[in-house]
Amino acid sequence: MHACWLNRIRKKKSAFKNAFLYSWAALSLAALVVCWIVFSRWQENRGFEKRAKEERTQKQQEQDRVALEQLGGKELAIQNFYASPGEIRRGESVQLCYGVANAKTVKLEPQRNPVWPSYSRCVDVTPPNQLPTRLPSPMLPATPVPEPRRKVR
Repeated sequence: MHACWLNRIRKKKSAFKNAFLYSWAALSLAALVVCWIVFSRWQENRGFEKRAKEERTQKQQEQDRVALEQLGGKELAIQNFYASPGEIRRGESVQLCYGVANAKTVKLEPQRNPVWPSYSRCVDVTPPNQLPTRLPSPMLPATPVPEPRRKVR
């Protein structure tokens, strides 16, 4: 009886009758399908993120272009130049405000306070009796800009 049992164990089972082989094949196939699904979703999300980043970049470039145009574009320009208040008495000071686009240096004449290129800046000025204030440009001849309305009494 003992020998019969050993003979059964020793008999080789056919590979097609082995349940262990089928279960491992099914498990491997399921793992491959899951890996493919995870990879394809990752790749799809990566594509969505790339397109969203390109759209954000394009929108930012458009906003920057609009802002650059509003601030004077690529041309050298005096954006604004005015005095506040418009009328002062002799010896009083006035706030002189200016804005330039794409300037490397700014010089107000006559002016003792330091000035520099800015889109919007105001400085305190105590004007002499009747001298016009000028905003000379290194690229343009030093011509008087339209004088802000101010009266010195």
